[in-house]
Amino acid sequence: MTAHSMKLGVFDSGLGGVMIAQAIRGALPDIDMVYLGDTLHVPYGTRSEQAIYMYTKACIEHLFAEQDCQLIIMACNTASASALRKLQQTYLPQAYPERRILGVVVPTIEYAIERGLKHIGLIGTNYTVHSNVYEEELRKINPAIEILQVNTPLLVPLIEHGGMAWMESVLDHYILPLKEKGIEALILSCTHYSFLKDIIRERYGMDVIAQDEIVPAKLVEYLKRHPEIDRKIRRGSKDAFFVTDLTENYAEKTSEFYGMPVNLKVIEVSYG
Repeated sequence: MTAHSMKLGVFDSGLGGVMIAQAIRGALPDIDMVYLGDTLHVPYGTRSEQAIYMYTKACIEHLFAEQDCQLIIMACNTASASALRKLQQTYLPQAYPERRILGVVVPTIEYAIERGLKHIGLIGTNYTVHSNVYEEELRKINPAIEILQVNTPLLVPLIEHGGMAWMESVLDHYILPLKEKGIEALILSCTHYSFLKDIIRERYGMDVIAQDEIVPAKLVEYLKRHPEIDRKIRRGSKDAFFVTDLTENYAEKTSEFYGMPVNLKVIEVSYG
């Protein structure tokens, strides 16, 4: 690969990561970016660890092999919690030693710690909450921080399938108990939930930590620290959006999340 010939990949189990892609586009307007949403298998949060790893690895392989990505942002918290470390430690060194995959969990935790927060709430998928990855990573840095976690499995289906009419009562059910416990801030530990950040801020008067507001700045910092990676990424302001399953609803949602019309292409990923 010649210098400036590769792309930045953004991977998510569904379409929530499109909001992170949009925010990255705002921070790095000239970067060439490829988005892949595994909409055939969304949501990952209810799947087994083996299934999550298989789906994630197949999509990452596609982004590296077929789309020439140098660096991939794993925008999916469930995949970050379940598959990221194994991919970084075993798959990358063997298959693509010069390339990198970054998750969203550690940047989110770093941000919460930089803010000096001590009593944090978190909403996430079943897998992310039960994996306890946020608490484990927090403990490594500051064991004194308390985190209260609630799994919120109804939110992604409501967001992806036009269920906003029921959203406030569902959010009340999940968030009011956390508010009563006096949390200082709420981590939205699923990329889809960025779609709800304004509703949550207004409805509960709550300090919200949303990943589309954190990840782009952390990515910019990372590229500054790693010019050898930065140099390889082409700056042509191009983007492409791929999904593993396409419905009319997905097409509408993607354009809504990205803030402008998006041309989605369906690809076949080998999950073997």
